[in-house]
Amino acid sequence: MKKRIFLTTIVTVVIAVLFMVSCKPDRTIQPIHLVGEAQGTYYNMVYYDSLHRNLHRQVDSILKAFDRSVSLWVPTSIISRVNRNDTSVVLDDYFVGNFKDSQEVSKATDGAFDMTVGPLVEAWGFGFKSREKVGKKIVDSLLPLVGYQKIKLINGKVVKADPRMQIDFNGIAQGYSDDVIGKFFDHLGIHNYLIDIGGEVKAKGTKPDGKYWRVGIEKPSADSVSPRTLKAVIVLHNRSVATSGSYRKYYVVNGIRYSHTIDPKTGYPVQHSLLSVSVLAKNTALADAYATAFMVMGYKKSRAFVEKHPDLDAMFIWSAKDGRFKTYATPGFRKLIVEKFN
Repeated sequence: MKKRIFLTTIVTVVIAVLFMVSCKPDRTIQPIHLVGEAQGTYYNMVYYDSLHRNLHRQVDSILKAFDRSVSLWVPTSIISRVNRNDTSVVLDDYFVGNFKDSQEVSKATDGAFDMTVGPLVEAWGFGFKSREKVGKKIVDSLLPLVGYQKIKLINGKVVKADPRMQIDFNGIAQGYSDDVIGKFFDHLGIHNYLIDIGGEVKAKGTKPDGKYWRVGIEKPSADSVSPRTLKAVIVLHNRSVATSGSYRKYYVVNGIRYSHTIDPKTGYPVQHSLLSVSVLAKNTALADAYATAFMVMGYKKSRAFVEKHPDLDAMFIWSAKDGRFKTYATPGFRKLIVEKFN
């Protein structure tokens, strides 16, 4: 599944360095690393298994099945058939799970996250098609096709208020796939692992010596081609982190910068100063979706939202009027930071 981004996930995983916690060392179990491609991006996983099983083939098989469900790049996928209004399509657990989680975040954020925003993303040139010359007329014609309240699951079928509506899980599916692989590992009795699919990261347990996983958070850059550098390194334990940013996917026309982050309510790219947000949550699907929503909401609204939801933590990076980067991390996020960079 090639991710048709209206968000960009940008977490860099650091798996070689560790943070010590109290636990009796056991160095008899060696790490197993899995590296490959999925959803048009990479995956990088490491786990500890007392049975020393190499699960590369099984992981690839699961991720391909996931693509056959929710990938817009697979013409015969379930989501592609739903978008074509194929009445014979049978929904699977992957599709239903992504749908329900999307609706949950949409309701919680008052529509800042919206899986029906795809037509606007396409029109602004961040999808499959070439960029159109977008104006008020085009935006106004597409806005009636956007709105999470206009699409429902009824008796195992997707019901749309308008048959032209399209579903796009790209704001949540990559994170959701982390959780799918995590459940697979758990089912096999593997409870110490780090899963990174395209920068969305899920961590469970520790290394055999009791050290936590370390994950790098990328620093926003001035343009889309600058080398990637880190802003911070956090330790992660039984939690997930996802990062969304606006500084690598954009274009400039007549001096105006158009971000890939589209506000589902206005139909236009967001114009606020928030450059990136990293979200910690209980699972990666929610971390992914909330990171997307917060890039729409902007810093002030997102910070207020996080402060009312103790199950979430976040770090925000935005551009001040003088051009310098400003950073704010919630107390729960701050306590996990073990390295900071300028």
